[in-house]
Amino acid sequence: MQIGRVAERTGLSLHTLRHYDDVDLLRPSARSEGGFRLYTEDDVARLMVVRRMKPLGFTLEQMRELLEVTGALADASGAQEAALRARLAEFVRLAEEARSRMLERVAMAEELLGQLRSR
Repeated sequence: MQIGRVAERTGLSLHTLRHYDDVDLLRPSARSEGGFRLYTEDDVARLMVVRRMKPLGFTLEQMRELLEVTGALADASGAQEAALRARLAEFVRLAEEARSRMLERVAMAEELLGQLRSR
């Protein structure tokens, strides 16, 4: 699918999708004869992972690494799989920490709203 459709499906801007291609975070799977970016369903799924990481404060490098880890897991076995799963567990820990920080901010916002509404 072309970039406009991917933007609609992911909620990411055309600029962001082009940027992710330019910085080699997530390249489209193909290009048309005219040079248009063409994405697959797998590309969209990977973009959704990136989209979910962004508000949690992950860096582009961390996003790139997580995509590499999850992509490599499908074909890994033995010691390599164990190492990839350990790295994935680290990303789970980082995401849990980010979620906790967000929940704290939501609680503060709720407290402020309660105070404001009571006046």
